[in-house]
Amino acid sequence: MFSEKQRPPSLTRRGGFLFLFVSAAWLVFRYPFTDINVIQQHEHPLLNKTQHDNQVNESPSTAAICDKNMSVYVYPLPAKFNLGLLRHCHKLNVHTDMCPHVANSGLGQPISSGGWFATNQFTAEMIFHARVENHPCRTRDPSRASLFYVPYYGGFHVSNKFREHNLTARDELDVSLVDFIQAQPWWNKRNGQDHFMALGRVVRDFIRRPNDRDYGAGRLLNLPAVKNMSVLIIERHPWQGKNQYGIPYPSYFHPSTGQEMAWWQNKMRNVRRPYLFSFIGAPRRKAAIRKEFIRQCGESTRCKLLNCGSSDGRSKCGEPSEVLKVMSESRFCLQAPGDSFTRRSTFDSVLAGCIPVFFSPHSAYTQYGWYLPGERSSYSVFIDPKSKASARIEEELVKISSKKVKMMREKLLGLIPSLTYAHPNATNSGIGDAVDVALVSLAKQVNKVIN
Repeated sequence: MFSEKQRPPSLTRRGGFLFLFVSAAWLVFRYPFTDINVIQQHEHPLLNKTQHDNQVNESPSTAAICDKNMSVYVYPLPAKFNLGLLRHCHKLNVHTDMCPHVANSGLGQPISSGGWFATNQFTAEMIFHARVENHPCRTRDPSRASLFYVPYYGGFHVSNKFREHNLTARDELDVSLVDFIQAQPWWNKRNGQDHFMALGRVVRDFIRRPNDRDYGAGRLLNLPAVKNMSVLIIERHPWQGKNQYGIPYPSYFHPSTGQEMAWWQNKMRNVRRPYLFSFIGAPRRKAAIRKEFIRQCGESTRCKLLNCGSSDGRSKCGEPSEVLKVMSESRFCLQAPGDSFTRRSTFDSVLAGCIPVFFSPHSAYTQYGWYLPGERSSYSVFIDPKSKASARIEEELVKISSKKVKMMREKLLGLIPSLTYAHPNATNSGIGDAVDVALVSLAKQVNKVIN
């Protein structure tokens, strides 16, 4: 009856709403919220509340304050740029069926009451979207906005296209997004300098250049328009990421209240830690130091090893309760680079109150400036992988006094709220989570650039 260009706007909108409704209904039907009564029957002891735990009721931090200088407009993108990609969730990752992981706004499947989910490390862009949709700083009037959020699931798209050999086809959606955004009147006001997106994969997946060896990456971040925007990403380029700002990988805890957060902080403050240090990970060709960690940890009675390369360890490494159990029983957690500089394990470590030990400044220090204290030694340990100390890790960690360890852990526990993604429904929770920090910090940065 109508061509695409002739179709009345009302029909187009109705069709879009119908598509979103059907997509959401399909996800809920296939991967619904687990009944809370069923969850409680299978909770891991570490995640259970005791009667003493319930006495903790203080709020850990202050929520971001939204004033006239900071309001966020969320672009109502066509579904093909975000939720539409979820229709083929089993193809979003070449190694993993992502359908269980994109359920519940990217939090994944519930594993316990109180905000615990089996969250995949690559769903930050979806969780961020859900949080901003319900954020108190959101405005639906673009004329009042100081920030313009483009909720593009670029990470899901590029991982879906890793094996696409036709580069034009691989980049088509990225180019289409840029065309759409540049056609909006609010883009032209500041040429995109007040626009931003959040991406849930590491930077190398978005910076393919013409002469690069093709390993499946896209070129989203090399598009001129995107270079005008701010990009929030779980791993930024340490040297060339001028418009890139690191945001945390999502861990497993997504509290709805400050009380839930304070309960967990208090639990990690008082938990018994029988091991000096631990390592969770598998050997990597590009990270020979991991093999050395596995050797040193395996030979020490003071180290807890969870080798994700072994048949037994592989299954345990996929269980949040097993990962958190190892970390919560350890005073220090070794964080070696793997396929890239950063690891989700760093944020699991912080969540468990386990002091991270880094072997590259690009694993955290050059990545998450909005979130981590400038004084690195106040919450972490750095060991140069080329130094003699890296060959005797246990000896180095033993040198740190119990008093210093306690101070470092307390600093670490204070970082948990800002490195955590609160539940998307946690509006005005008082937690001051990763999204709150990102929006406040970005608003300051954009204001500095514009003025």
